[in-house]
Amino acid sequence: MGNSYFRFKQFTVHQSNTAMRVNTDGVLLGSWANVSGANRILDIGTGTGVIAIMLAQRNANAYVDAIEIDTLSAADARNNVTLSPWANRIDIINCSLQSFAQSVKHSYDLIVSNPPYFNQSLKSPHVGRNISRHSESLPYPDLIEGVRMLLAPGGKFSGVFPYSEGNVFIAMASAHGLYCTQKVNVQSRPGRKVLRVLLQLEATKKPITESTLTIHNPDGSYSDEYKRLTGDFYLGF
Repeated sequence: MGNSYFRFKQFTVHQSNTAMRVNTDGVLLGSWANVSGANRILDIGTGTGVIAIMLAQRNANAYVDAIEIDTLSAADARNNVTLSPWANRIDIINCSLQSFAQSVKHSYDLIVSNPPYFNQSLKSPHVGRNISRHSESLPYPDLIEGVRMLLAPGGKFSGVFPYSEGNVFIAMASAHGLYCTQKVNVQSRPGRKVLRVLLQLEATKKPITESTLTIHNPDGSYSDEYKRLTGDFYLGF
């Protein structure tokens, strides 16, 4: 994914300036998050805008606000939205979640985020990439508080996390009244360790529905379940 653009079936993502380019995590979240009945959607840390565009494609009635703290990334996202078929339903806002949560006057039926999660790893010399990848810019307590403030009654939060960080997030969120109701353990091949988790959280405590998603077959080809999940987007499926 080193190109300055990434082409999907119905739109193209240009990413020459953005700190974080299109990746599997974002495509997983954009394909998996439950958009059913969501009239207002918020994408926190939109990067290229890819998740926001995917959600607008999947729900023809939804209006999507997408916030991005990095100015260059926000510029790429605006360009990508403008060139997409759903530009009239997506708004890119260049600000932090912390300031956005204090100023917005409405709530959201669905909030999604592919958040920064590296807490102690070595930082990149690329300032924008640090903002996108390191959690100092959006600590989990701030993300949880922002979601609590902005989530409509009966709404859902969906996110993608590394496995260990996801379990930390579940524990922290439950202490603040947001409970995991769905958890998908993502592994690269059958029998491999879980690398990522897709999480759905709600304000009402329910039994957790847990499953496993395997991206590749043992021979390295894409699994049928991954093709079904992402088939509306990837050109090869």
